[in-house]
Amino acid sequence: MSLPVLFGANVDPVWADPGQALRLTQQVEKAGLDLITVQDHPYQAAFYDAWTLISYLAGATRSVTFVPTVANLPLRPPAILAKSAASLDVLTGGRVRLGLGTGAFWDAIVAMGGPRREPKEAVAAIEEAIEVTRLMWSGQRAVRFSGDHYSLAGVHPGPTPSSDLGIWLGAYGPRMLTITGRKADGWMPSYGFLGLDRLKDAVARIDAGAQEAERDPASLRKVYNLNGLISPVEAAEPFKGNVRQWVDQLASLVRDYGMNGFVYWPDADHLRQLTVFALEVVPAVRSALAAETG
Repeated sequence: MSLPVLFGANVDPVWADPGQALRLTQQVEKAGLDLITVQDHPYQAAFYDAWTLISYLAGATRSVTFVPTVANLPLRPPAILAKSAASLDVLTGGRVRLGLGTGAFWDAIVAMGGPRREPKEAVAAIEEAIEVTRLMWSGQRAVRFSGDHYSLAGVHPGPTPSSDLGIWLGAYGPRMLTITGRKADGWMPSYGFLGLDRLKDAVARIDAGAQEAERDPASLRKVYNLNGLISPVEAAEPFKGNVRQWVDQLASLVRDYGMNGFVYWPDADHLRQLTVFALEVVPAVRSALAAETG
């Protein structure tokens, strides 16, 4: 099963200008993009709470889908997080996906009352969180789970979300990539942390994990977060050049790397950059991909 290619934009959850996030979101939806991502760093003083902002923005839109990039698991117990995501899924008619991450910036997490986890422990915790989340979305009358980090003791899940609600992992290490292929619905790496030189190997590891679990690798959503600038002139560095270069690079990422989604994080001039991306780059990429497939 081959998934359609999705395009989206990142909206920073900054509150210094209270209306900025809504203005950008409405512009993104008006331009016809598919996704809006919002960072989840609750300890960042300059940021709104991500879930509160996503809920607010979802209520002011009608078609665009929202994804936290990525929900901070150490500060958000998975049973509560699963219920929040399921509730928003039902309320928005299926316009939310659960981006989930192991956590980072551990000093800040600890300062906010969260645990400090070593890398192996953080991976084990997110694997348990996936199981807890699936149980909370199962529609069963009561669910139980006993793990080293999380547990459920006969909780009654609800509401039951739509089949569209999935778990997209922010994954980079070998074990996390394998878990993504085996257990998640999608993957959300960022170019700044996973460059083109390592992308093919990461995709191969995810696909191998999916095949080991008897899943179709093509059914997994693979969204690349791209920071950069669309320039009037050509550039040697990826994602810094003109529209034609962006179109060629994104088409190559679909064709040669197996990616099927892109979220743009402009380095500057956000509104104009997102407009150019939506109105010039995205239609040209879609046309190029359609021409390649006949």
